[in-house]
Amino acid sequence: MTSQDRSPFMTHADPAAFPDSSYLLGDLLAERFTCRAYRPEPVADAVIDRMLELAQMSASWCNTQPWNVIITQGQATERFRAALFAEASSDKHEAQPDIDYPQSFPGIHAERRREVGWQLYDSVGVQRGDRAASAKQALENFRLFGAPHVALIYCERELGPYGAIDCGVYLGTLMLAAQSLGLGMTPQAALAGHSALIRRHFAVPDNLMFVVGAAFGHADHDHAANGFRSRRAPVEENIRKLRD
Repeated sequence: MTSQDRSPFMTHADPAAFPDSSYLLGDLLAERFTCRAYRPEPVADAVIDRMLELAQMSASWCNTQPWNVIITQGQATERFRAALFAEASSDKHEAQPDIDYPQSFPGIHAERRREVGWQLYDSVGVQRGDRAASAKQALENFRLFGAPHVALIYCERELGPYGAIDCGVYLGTLMLAAQSLGLGMTPQAALAGHSALIRRHFAVPDNLMFVVGAAFGHADHDHAANGFRSRRAPVEENIRKLRD
């Protein structure tokens, strides 16, 4: 199956009108998904290094390349997973991200958020109104969905929102790099609520702010949590094209 078969944005296009590289990128974008269950075996060092080399080519403002990234494997992942899950499971924990979470999700944003949430719950058998089951599934974030690795992305506090934007661009490139190598990846804003724990655990200096995490590894394609794909809105819902 090609990107033309999967993408609602390619149905009107003449296949001969664009270079092959456009369709290669389309395939990567169409195949990528947020992985929510992993096989336990680690990713080979050479594959991780290639993923990071590709992501390093990400664009940034004035080529500042502000991302600072921690990559875990082996016992480093397991120790972090245990500490993170213990804090997330505590009734006493209050989220304290370095970058404020959204105050709300208005209108269509809330609708899209609910839609993908119910897609996940339906896939794993969580019934509507079952708060205990939904809370248990939410805690999988803090088990890193069983991934053998996690990337933790920081930038200098002095760079402010634009440094964080560059880190977001880096994460997008990192996800496509992972996809190109046959890996699954999970962008995890949920980890930001545990930035103080992460700072202590990895001895991160105070001049760096935590932006986002991303668990990664070999996706478990047989797991129910990986059995759905989120919908993309038509381009016209997001874009205004002006001529005059």
